Amino acid sequence: MQLLSANDMAKLGCGECGGCSACCRGMGQSILLDPHDLFLLQKATGLQFGGLMQEKLELCVEEGMILPALKMQSGTDACGFLNGEGRCSIHPYRPGLCRLFPLGRKYDEEGLHYFLLEDACEIRNRTKVKIRKWLELPALAQYERFLTAWHELRISLQEQIEKQTTDSFAQEINVKFLELFYQKPYAEEEDFYEQFEKRREEFMHLFMCSMRSFNRSEADAGQKQQSSNEEAGIKKQ
Repeated sequence: MQLLSANDMAKLGCGECGGCSACCRGMGQSILLDPHDLFLLQKATGLQFGGLMQEKLELCVEEGMILPALKMQSGTDACGFLNGEGRCSIHPYRPGLCRLFPLGRKYDEEGLHYFLLEDACEIRNRTKVKIRKWLELPALAQYERFLTAWHELRISLQEQIEKQTTDSFAQEINVKFLELFYQKPYAEEEDFYEQFEKRREEFMHLFMCSMRSFNRSEADAGQKQQSSNEEAGIKKQ
């Protein structure tokens, strides 16, 4: 697998798809959305999270985290934003995974890289395009820093959830996660990245408080169990 940067060229050009729309159908719950995606969808539709959830989005569980994803419509199994001509009705505001295709992302200690998903696109004889141009995003470096921070946050939360012995911790964290990063509307006239950073800091504070609270609760429960066992042993004597 060859790792690429935003300044590299890759065989991505598909002649504007010609209404093929194969990559907009039958995707299940694989098009997970991050906060930047929601910010763009909010601008494109004028709808906030609750309105989008009525028809266009659905919640799914990904490695212990509850995340929104594009919803495939019953009957057609197509994305709800696909129009009658097989075109994306929100193309300038499409989610990051949609604009990325047929590329994938890889994160490592050096940062974010791209790689080509061989044979993912049904159109053959694609032309070479610079990845930066293909993504069509302003301030791409800032966007990539956001993606890296978001990826690290999700990985950290997933690891902590896996370590917990009760479901209540995961439920509480997921509720706060959804509320802060998705349900709370973003101000369209303000810089998204600044808003995200403030929410990330707020969430980490809430997360650490929850961790301390659950750790104390488990410690108290352990002490009570130990005391109960000791009392039971005394009575038997």
